[in-house]
Amino acid sequence: MGKRSGAGETDRTVASDLADDDPRLAFIYQEAVRGLTHQQTVVENMNTRAGSLIFATAFANSLLGGAALSNGLGLWDWTAVALLFGIGGLIVFMLWPYHQYAFRFDPEELLNQYVDGDRLATMSAMHRALALRIKADMAGNWRIIQRLRMALQIALLFLLLDILAWLLAIAGV
Repeated sequence: MGKRSGAGETDRTVASDLADDDPRLAFIYQEAVRGLTHQQTVVENMNTRAGSLIFATAFANSLLGGAALSNGLGLWDWTAVALLFGIGGLIVFMLWPYHQYAFRFDPEELLNQYVDGDRLATMSAMHRALALRIKADMAGNWRIIQRLRMALQIALLFLLLDILAWLLAIAGV
């Protein structure tokens, strides 16, 4: 009987450990998830902007390029074509699906680490560990997002220069 009560106490200790749910850690985890969701929205927004850039580039080049090329090929025509290829390369860089974003967890890894392991993890411990992991994932994502943002800015600048080059070619300067 002594062993039984000891086992019951152990069960109660485990149960109280598992009941350890610090609302502060839950709040921090929710904020981390919210930040990661925001990052994902930023990436989707940048992809949409890259699509809009494709349309704007195609429209400007078809409208202005046709008029400029009717006068023959000059320095400004070649400059505009080079800028067009630059824009295309930057758009491909932005939309190419090789970027290694981390927006979600692997369920199998979570099961192995927090459920099927030798030691059961409390919700607070899980929230803490996952919030720290989200922070690391966000830092890795942010490096990619910054490169994409820079590529978008350069592509927009190239588009303005491209339009200017076509207008100078049309003017015959």
